[in-house]
Amino acid sequence: MTAPIAPASRDAYPWFLAIATRWMDNDTYGHVNNVTYYSYFDTVVNEHLIRAGGLDIREGAAIGIVVETACRFHAPLSFPEVIDAGLRVAHLGRSSVAYEIGLFRRDEGTAAATGRFVHVWVDRATRRPVEVPPPIRAALVPLRTANPESA
Repeated sequence: MTAPIAPASRDAYPWFLAIATRWMDNDTYGHVNNVTYYSYFDTVVNEHLIRAGGLDIREGAAIGIVVETACRFHAPLSFPEVIDAGLRVAHLGRSSVAYEIGLFRRDEGTAAATGRFVHVWVDRATRRPVEVPPPIRAALVPLRTANPESA
């Protein structure tokens, strides 16, 4: 068994989105169900791509296809509370982007959950890889971490 990984701190993320939990997010044990965390990840990434990068989810020539996700749970979340979803970019390649997400209780400094989410950008029609569209790249550059992999 490996040692537990410490949760990330709030200051490690340059961009945040507030997400309100919903009654249906809770499971029978009274906390947010594990699959719902992936919905929060998808929401924070796509909200940023749409608002800051101009992603056209219905008509755009390029789309981001999710090829990898992961989540580490550090503390339970539950309804009713507002989650601050932090977003950063760990890798920005020619056609792929690796995002890292931290889910924080309002005003708490350490993440209740941390995740990874990887997009490969493809042509909408052919599903063949394409370069990350320039407006999307421009929206992601400020979110890159100091990780040498993100260059």
